[in-house]
Amino acid sequence: MTGRRIMMALAPPVVAIVFSVALSSVVLLIAGTSPWEAWREMLSYGSSLGALVETGNRATQLYLAGIAVAIGFRMNLFNIGVEGQYMLAALVSAAVGAAVNLPPILHVALIMAVAMSVGSLYAGVAGYLKVTRGVHEVISTIMLNAIALSTIGYLLRTWLDDGDDATLNITTPEIAPSGRFPNLNGMVEMFTREIGRGRELWGFLLIAIVVGVLFHLFLTRTRAGFDLRATGLNPFAAEASGVDPRATVVRAMLLSGAVAGLIGLPEILGDSYKYDLGFTRGLGFTGIAIALIGRNHPAGVAVGALLFGWLDSAAPILDVVGDTPREIVSILQGVVVLSAVVAYEVVNRIRRAQEARDAASATQRTLEPTS
Repeated sequence: MTGRRIMMALAPPVVAIVFSVALSSVVLLIAGTSPWEAWREMLSYGSSLGALVETGNRATQLYLAGIAVAIGFRMNLFNIGVEGQYMLAALVSAAVGAAVNLPPILHVALIMAVAMSVGSLYAGVAGYLKVTRGVHEVISTIMLNAIALSTIGYLLRTWLDDGDDATLNITTPEIAPSGRFPNLNGMVEMFTREIGRGRELWGFLLIAIVVGVLFHLFLTRTRAGFDLRATGLNPFAAEASGVDPRATVVRAMLLSGAVAGLIGLPEILGDSYKYDLGFTRGLGFTGIAIALIGRNHPAGVAVGALLFGWLDSAAPILDVVGDTPREIVSILQGVVVLSAVVAYEVVNRIRRAQEARDAASATQRTLEPTS
């Protein structure tokens, strides 16, 4: 029984990846490119130490994005606003971090607290509109994304712009060294060679791991987490058992936004030390795909984040070697998501059919007369 459950859990992602690679290979053949050469170059470059460090950095942000989306999904809430929440939080926290000078631990803690507060409050607006006015969170978060981007553009050009910056870039002032997160290069180099080329493994990776552990404990070991899961599975039954669905919706959105506020901090605290025009966008939308692949489970989300992070870090080699279009990685990522969703649904139907057969068999044995 346990072996069958493990197989059922592993089958969907494995099938999705195999099918995605096969379909992408067909696309490469149609484009006149050798799939073997493309995958060989990606595997060769992607297994280098530098590429693995880049994978860890990107996966850190994607994991936080996936967890932020997964919190909403566990409540049957579609928080599309993660994109606007993390970008607005990154801007405000970078500006606050540059405006103060505190002891290192307090400085970093303040920046994190500001980012989580901004993301949480901004997501809370959608939760409030849903429970008080019946506005669907998909509509409200899409609109809030547009408002966030416009607000970021206005603040970055006016109140939060670094007037001393002489470049053509538009940026906030730089955060002092006391507000920067240390890297993990020393830990990595204890087991490997020197990373080199100015690459750094962001220390915020540890924070992302802690967030995943806390999310799992929250869902499985707390009353609030049980209420969230119960409301997501059956809101009517949850309400009948004493759970306030309105409060649970707001709580889920606040928590989702708080995690979303952390998405941009690995880059702010570990690389750029400011918010500027080069700040990474699109992580919130990618988090939706990662949460779908990971089935909203912290471990599954980690696998999806590492997969997408590796594809993003290995893709640049396609621009340098051969004639393989880099866009094949985007095709691969999209097909992985679609294949995973379909594969999980097929497995769920097989599981339900098997459970029905087992229940019928058990019932028949119970009704059989004993001699």
